[in-house]
Amino acid sequence: MPRAKKTSKVVYYGTGRRKCSVAKVRVIAGQGNILVNGKPVADYFGRKVLELTVRQPLAITATEGKYDVLASVHGGGIAGQAGAIRHGIARALQKVDGEMRSPLKKAGFLTRDPRMKERRKYGLKKARKAPQFSKR
Repeated sequence: MPRAKKTSKVVYYGTGRRKCSVAKVRVIAGQGNILVNGKPVADYFGRKVLELTVRQPLAITATEGKYDVLASVHGGGIAGQAGAIRHGIARALQKVDGEMRSPLKKAGFLTRDPRMKERRKYGLKKARKAPQFSKR
């Protein structure tokens, strides 16, 4: 029985992080399909804003429709996950072509967003919310 020929495509990897979310992103030459955890990006997020967030690095580098993106993401909420995927795509595109680094850096997609949820302190209800003050 003859074996099917395996086509070898060059795969570029990028890891993106945002809040508590971590995304492992693979960028492969293709038709522009974006899959997140095995689902199309529109089905996974369900919000147009988050879909646009994910596509931003491709739009800035004018590579929409040239690469397929396969993302595996976990942790955090959907907004953090979208930001993590954007970060991962930007890092992978930088490896595809060094010329893309400048526009991605200028747009701020290569910088890891350090903002995290602040921890809750004892004596308070949330990070900064204090119990109601009563004078008498």
